[in-house]
Amino acid sequence: MAILFRSTLPLLLILVCLTTYELHVHAVEGAQAGEGVVKIDCGGRCQGRCSKSSRPNLCLRACNTCCSRCNCVPPGTAGNHHLCPCYASLTTRGGRLKCP
Repeated sequence: MAILFRSTLPLLLILVCLTTYELHVHAVEGAQAGEGVVKIDCGGRCQGRCSKSSRPNLCLRACNTCCSRCNCVPPGTAGNHHLCPCYASLTTRGGRLKCP
């Protein structure tokens, strides 16, 4: 039994590696073709993000613009920009952060 296990373990590991590689290649090809890209609910996420804003209409407009470009909105009502780097990198012409 031990001999059978020793001989099948390397084959099983090779099979797992090949399967993982194939899944990765398929995911990369799908992302390049625009397939399989899941769009988040920008309206709902931005509604939550701007819920405590002093200027909710301005906040919602900026947040929806950023969300549509980055497909990401950081959690919470403020901060947490490190969780969405694209969202944090968008700036206005004046160099200030665009996204709330």
